[in-house]
Amino acid sequence: MKSWIAFLAILDKDMRAYYLKPPNISWGIIFPLAWTGMFFIKSGSGVEAVYQLLPGVVAISILFGTTSMLAVTVTFEKKNRSFERLLLAPIPLELLMLAKTAGAIIFGTVNAFVPVLMALLLVDLSALQWGVFLAAVLLMAVASAFLGLFVAVAVSEVFEAQTFSNFIRFPMIFLCGLFFPIARLPLFLRPLSYALPLTYGVDILQGATRGANVMPLGLDFGLLAAFCLVLFLASLHNIRRRWIM
Repeated sequence: MKSWIAFLAILDKDMRAYYLKPPNISWGIIFPLAWTGMFFIKSGSGVEAVYQLLPGVVAISILFGTTSMLAVTVTFEKKNRSFERLLLAPIPLELLMLAKTAGAIIFGTVNAFVPVLMALLLVDLSALQWGVFLAAVLLMAVASAFLGLFVAVAVSEVFEAQTFSNFIRFPMIFLCGLFFPIARLPLFLRPLSYALPLTYGVDILQGATRGANVMPLGLDFGLLAAFCLVLFLASLHNIRRRWIM
């Protein structure tokens, strides 16, 4: 019980200190709106265009909403040595890092529904498989948060975290099937696409919105969950090796 009280205390502190600040809230709303508006204006507001574009803009909102905040907060706290006090807390390291990533997961999940609300103003989304869609959004937020954590513990400076994050995120936009099928990529790039977690999340979203998933949904969910586990364990290994002496 004390461990979970500590978990909630860390989450509450992070939400108040980082995620609920007015600039972050406005950025979290404006960024997805800008992406969504840009693509909807370009492609039109018809049902087919909205259903085709929605998985991509939702995925981008999750990816940038989680990794941007987490890579900065963890790196900043490590540089200012405040993270070291958390490491002294009498709770397991696994629970501590889950607490540090929980805020990013919530932030990314909320970000995901900004494009959804905008799409609801344009078309009827009753054909959406909401259960599958919600599960995909949550699992993608977890995977993206753990990716941000992996980046944060691999560097020492905030600017390094942002640079490393962009080095990973921007290729994902073109390699993960967000706006055009992976089958249209050159053959030598396709294996790289399937080595990225966002590919499977986007495939689930495409299946939930218009039944256009390439792989079975069970396989998508399984592989995305496996990426979450691998990224989390790799982050814990780096923390123990680099930060805990």
